[in-house]
Amino acid sequence: MGFQFQNLDDRTRPLMVDELEYDLARNTLYPSPRLNERGLAAYPDLLRAAIRDGNDVSLANDLRSGHLFKATERKKKPRGGYTEARVPVTAPETLAEGEFNRFYARGLCRRAIEDGIPELVVYRAKEVENPRPESMAMIGTRVNAEALLTDLRVNPGIEPALHLPPGPNSGLSVRLP
Repeated sequence: MGFQFQNLDDRTRPLMVDELEYDLARNTLYPSPRLNERGLAAYPDLLRAAIRDGNDVSLANDLRSGHLFKATERKKKPRGGYTEARVPVTAPETLAEGEFNRFYARGLCRRAIEDGIPELVVYRAKEVENPRPESMAMIGTRVNAEALLTDLRVNPGIEPALHLPPGPNSGLSVRLP
């Protein structure tokens, strides 16, 4: 089961597409190192299609069915050096959930700003088996929409300064108050 985005609708989706086009125009769309060459080429169109008519689950399904991920990845060893490891079978879900959530949050920030709503509220959009204490502590907190939008634009694919969305598999997102 994927995320339950409370404000994913015909008002938010076009703003999400605008944010995707913003990244594409600046060549700042997150290029997951787990995607193979075919995956890197197909990813923008798959993401755009999911934003327009789907969700994180449909994006993950498209990524998985297209065989768009590498079989292995290079990982750092704890004591130095590198090793080859298999890309996790959950890689399509991890990428789809994280990036769809980021574009949802960016689109919702734009919507809030347009409507004069200064803050968004953090909520649990997906149930997780073992919620992290730092994620639990964020539920119900308010975040400035302009600051969050800037943060998510400036830090694609990495942990943003405001920690929203707070890392892979947190299950958190934002909603209108």
